[in-house]
Amino acid sequence: LSLYSSPARETKYVEDPQTQLEEGVSHLRHVMEPYTAWSLCSDFFSEGFEFLQTPPAGFYPRLGVIGFAGIVGLFLARSSKIKKLVYPAGLMGIGASMYYPQQAVAIAKVAGTQLYDWSLQGYIAIESLWKDN
Repeated sequence: LSLYSSPARETKYVEDPQTQLEEGVSHLRHVMEPYTAWSLCSDFFSEGFEFLQTPPAGFYPRLGVIGFAGIVGLFLARSSKIKKLVYPAGLMGIGASMYYPQQAVAIAKVAGTQLYDWSLQGYIAIESLWKDN
């Protein structure tokens, strides 16, 4: 465009059509709106914001190491979609458990109990299917 000429008088703003991703995100936001309006969520986010404003000593270096472990896991899991889920989560879990061992033990206990309950429910379901047939 020339700097010295004026644009046509009949210009009209035309908005680009939404992509499928934008429509999906918009739909998800509308679905989640009642839940994010809860005072619990606002308290959670405000506490998180305050925590990030005044973090404990060494928090950001630890976060960096854990995040870097996840990126290394993505790099190592180039061939398979399952590996892309397992490797980053596993390496980040190992990194987090090095810095926060007490929380890792508590999470492992809860996860172990849940895994045992799910396996027992699966065993009962398969056993009932086997007996019915």
